[in-house]
Amino acid sequence: MQSDMRTELFEQYQKLSFGFYDEQKVGQLMTRLTDDTFWLSELYHHGPEDIVVTFLTVTGALIILAKINLALTLLLFLFLPLMTVYAWYFNKKMNKALRSSKDRIGDINAQVEDTLAGIRVVKSFTNEEVEKHKFAYVTRRFLASRSDGYRSEAYFFGGLGAFAQLMTIAVIVLGGIAIVHAALDLADMLTYLLCVGILVDPIKKLINFGQLYQEGITGFQRFMEILEIEPDLQDTPNASDLTRVRGDIEFQDVSFRYKENQKDVMKNLSLRIDAGEYVALVGPSGIGKTTLCSLIPRFYDVSMGRILLDGHDIRDVTLRSLRRNIGIVQQDVYLFAGTIAENIRYGKLDASPQEIIEAAKKAHAHDFIMALPDGYDTDIGQRGVKLSGGQKQRLSIARVFIKNPPVIIFDEATSALDNESEKAVQDSLEKLADNRTTLVIAHRLSTIRNAQRIVVLSESGISEQGTHEELIALNSAYANLYNMQAKI
Repeated sequence: MQSDMRTELFEQYQKLSFGFYDEQKVGQLMTRLTDDTFWLSELYHHGPEDIVVTFLTVTGALIILAKINLALTLLLFLFLPLMTVYAWYFNKKMNKALRSSKDRIGDINAQVEDTLAGIRVVKSFTNEEVEKHKFAYVTRRFLASRSDGYRSEAYFFGGLGAFAQLMTIAVIVLGGIAIVHAALDLADMLTYLLCVGILVDPIKKLINFGQLYQEGITGFQRFMEILEIEPDLQDTPNASDLTRVRGDIEFQDVSFRYKENQKDVMKNLSLRIDAGEYVALVGPSGIGKTTLCSLIPRFYDVSMGRILLDGHDIRDVTLRSLRRNIGIVQQDVYLFAGTIAENIRYGKLDASPQEIIEAAKKAHAHDFIMALPDGYDTDIGQRGVKLSGGQKQRLSIARVFIKNPPVIIFDEATSALDNESEKAVQDSLEKLADNRTTLVIAHRLSTIRNAQRIVVLSESGISEQGTHEELIALNSAYANLYNMQAKI
């Protein structure tokens, strides 16, 4: 069951959109996947056993006690409402404390993940002490939450244990009085006490089950919180698969904002890109170039308007078929732990070794790969830490080459390359762009001089568009940006 639930939760993570992950910390999500499901499995493991054993033992003991002395047994029953109210009150407090504790352990995991992922930045700025203070802060919060939890548990278990002992004391006192008045003989009294002792043990077991239940139920609540989140982006009931994509893209009065209470990143933008056209997007940082390209594969949905691919509204086609026909090289290159061949093959899982080599050659990555000790079988480490920035960028480009999609988006694809590598990759990109719809986002305007059309974005939308020569002749926004870079 634990394995199934972890699988179900992981599959839910895969369904959730970028909007969800924009607000989440990886460490918190990992805690829900590991720690919460562990406590659920403990509840599954011991819970049914504790309940069955307790039920049978208590039922049997009470029947024997009632036959020996009904009056004393009814007296024992008077303790049950008091124990129930007491347990209910401190159970709620324990539940709240345990929930807080699980949130805090998630914070610790998030902090560890954040610090270790950026360990090179930490060391380069000699900020080890800063990270220690951050970790100490989240640890203190966890310590405080666990202190509250243990305090609630102490009241819960100590109190119920005291009630169990009070039951024994009550039997001894009242049974002694009954013996004095000859209402009960000593043999029955000893038998009765023996059965009360048998009754106390399952009550303690039930108390321990209370803690296990609280750990499990808080884990289950956190588990269900994620499962109950509806993905922002889903296929419509009548969504169709895209086939034989040419690559005509059209933005029709598109407006977009990340959240309802935020301002529009773009407003009423209209743009048409013909199949096979090589279009470059330029403009100041933060103007919405990457956002515009993120709308095409439906990483986010437009707030207003619509986007068409080959005349189909992208909301009316399946996400899988849409994204299968779009290749993206992002500004922030992400490579998976493993070998070079495995990372290139990620673009086409059934690719042959020869296809991998061809893709690497097109991305001008083959030479540096062959210079590595194990060639294509070289392990590149977590996020490709064993490679230079330019090498990682070229591997990510090779990954798109092997996917071979009809629509390609390059988001600052040559930003991490030196001049020689940039020229080599630029030649490859232009070959790849032949007969494919290509969108290039670039701050280095020298890399897009050969674009068939350059679209300049501004606060008001598209301020101008044309070839490099046409925009230079206009002597406006693009010319100013180009001349500014030429002086650097």
